[in-house]
Amino acid sequence: MNLEINNLTNEKIEESMIKRVVDATLKKLDEEDAIVSITLIDNKRIHEINREYRNVDRETDVISFAFLEDETDPDMDIVNLGEIYISLEKAHSQAEEYGHSFERELSFLVVHGLLHLLGYDHMTKEEEKEMFSLQDEILSSLNINR
Repeated sequence: MNLEINNLTNEKIEESMIKRVVDATLKKLDEEDAIVSITLIDNKRIHEINREYRNVDRETDVISFAFLEDETDPDMDIVNLGEIYISLEKAHSQAEEYGHSFERELSFLVVHGLLHLLGYDHMTKEEEKEMFSLQDEILSSLNINR
């Protein structure tokens, strides 16, 4: 797995925690030979991205951009899954709102973003149940609980 973490905020983040969550998620879904980019940003920047690419004029917590299959390097058998953008400000406010740690919220957002890159969604009740169950299973396996 090739993980690139770009922290565009002034906040110090334990990147080893993010790597552990990414590793566990990709292992669970048998996608260990993958490239993923995670960019940590603020509410202002994620609002701009949400407006520009999704036509939604508000901030959000996580946005994933899945790459197409042609981003795969056939010689190396590595799949470039895509990019994940996470608002650290939103992660802090949601952790407080939901009554759990910032680390748990950030881990949840990393798993959520990765699952979107891997084709999971939550547009229907069935999809939501499958995706959220998988998120809980991955986080529980890492002892990251509410």
